[in-house]
Amino acid sequence: MVARAGAGRRPPAPAGRRPGPGGRGGGCYGADPGEPAGPVPGHAYVALHGGPLDGLLLDVTGWSEAELAGGALLISTTGLYGPGGRSDYMPDPADGGRYLWNGDTP
Repeated sequence: MVARAGAGRRPPAPAGRRPGPGGRGGGCYGADPGEPAGPVPGHAYVALHGGPLDGLLLDVTGWSEAELAGGALLISTTGLYGPGGRSDYMPDPADGGRYLWNGDTP
């Protein structure tokens, strides 16, 4: 189940901020400066677990069931391939509200 704040495969998303020490916890992937640091009420999120984006939330508001099932290929500056590399996250079969790291790709 996708978590809601306050109540196929996607294209790569933009690089995001990594809040806090080591970039762990409390932030949202792809949040721009000046946006709220945490979840926005009414938006849907999945938690990213493992890999370079561990602890961040991914805003999946408006994604179809097929898009959610396809996971996400996310730009990550701290992955195996450095700036411009991507981290692959797939749905956790045991918990629909989280994506598990599946490795990095150039």
